[in-house]
Amino acid sequence: MADEELEALRKQRLAELQAKHGDPGDAAQQEAKHREAEMRNSILAQVLDQSARARLSNLALVKPEKTKGVENYLIQMARYGQLNGKFNRRKVMDSDDDDNY
Repeated sequence: MADEELEALRKQRLAELQAKHGDPGDAAQQEAKHREAEMRNSILAQVLDQSARARLSNLALVKPEKTKGVENYLIQMARYGQLNGKFNRRKVMDSDDDDNY
């Protein structure tokens, strides 16, 4: 009985320490996700004007998966140099209607 109680206390203490300090691998994953999100936002800020960003934000509330698709499409086009100037609201609405991304 004492061994079981001791093991339960060890597990509880380990869980407390992990919650307090966090897992180092988890921190690295969080940092990588944060860097990726910053990169995505930076690219989108370069290729979208304010009205287009507002349109994507509104779309994200209703259809988050479609928003990710449009964002990925725009980022890919920007990386390959296929964009001529910034996207405005009308261009985003047009690409929102396309399902080829």
